[in-house]
Amino acid sequence: MPLNPAFADIVELLVAVPDGDEQAVAAVRQRDAQLTKPPGSLGQLEGLVEFLARWQHRSKPRLDNPMVTIFAGNHGVTDQGVSAFPREVTAQMVANFTNGGAAISQICGLHEINLRVFELALELPTGDITKEPALDDQMCAATIAYGMEAVAGKPDLICLGEMGIGNTTVAAAIYAALYGGSGAEWVGRGTGVDDEGLKRKADVVDRALALHRTELDHPLAILARLGGREICAMLGALVAARHQKVPVIIDGYVATTAAAIAHAVNPAAINHCLFAHVSAEGAHEQVLSKMGQSGLLDLGMRLGEGSGAALAAVMAKTALHLHNNMATFEGASVSGKTV
Repeated sequence: MPLNPAFADIVELLVAVPDGDEQAVAAVRQRDAQLTKPPGSLGQLEGLVEFLARWQHRSKPRLDNPMVTIFAGNHGVTDQGVSAFPREVTAQMVANFTNGGAAISQICGLHEINLRVFELALELPTGDITKEPALDDQMCAATIAYGMEAVAGKPDLICLGEMGIGNTTVAAAIYAALYGGSGAEWVGRGTGVDDEGLKRKADVVDRALALHRTELDHPLAILARLGGREICAMLGALVAARHQKVPVIIDGYVATTAAAIAHAVNPAAINHCLFAHVSAEGAHEQVLSKMGQSGLLDLGMRLGEGSGAALAAVMAKTALHLHNNMATFEGASVSGKTV
């Protein structure tokens, strides 16, 4: 089927992506070579500063306004018994985020990271993907456009997280449509389903793939048929961030679906993205491998809500602080290398 014209602008934004700033990276490396440490001794922390410089297009990168964004949406597929928790928990957790009671709220508060929560029509779940498309093409495109507003506050780093009961099932369906395989190869326990619940999730994915099989011929069509509003919005935020020179940190299993859709359209469209961690949910490590990526951290986490991305942002803040505040060999009167 031809791609709906509603997606034309989005495809163009994904294809015509600006390059990173290698001169900014060179400036970072020049300063790093002067710091009082052996070259390369801070390992990936040094790479984090280069990542910020490259995608902020700044020879002196900054983290004055890092932000975690949580996009929340509800899913009709929860009617199929794929989650250990009812759909109402999505709205309840949104309230918990804003009231400061969630893990992500505490991480952001402790480390002075801004937290924004975007509610996406929680009273209107997406279609049950075993019976109908999740979204029509126009609504999918409009929700992607809405997600682009996440960069309006001019963050210098944006972390993408999500909340949505049932969305690990949706994510598994997207991965199966993109990469092949059965539902059993992609589903995980999500919020903690038992063995029977895991079988139901796999069956739901297989049924959804069979129902929509003739319409899964483009990544954005896959997103509309099988996805969710929070995934659409994360894709929009990812796209806008690239064009606004904002580096992105992607959270876990569900958030990675937005990057997987972008990558399937244009692999270079996710070059400005860092993957925070390898989730314990589903086949996340396999997804990262499909995109030629790896997670910065591997802590056995599967919470979602941007928690892993926020911890990666803490590491980025630490790396940048070291880069900016360590003494140079000359400033500290420390002898440099002789050989």
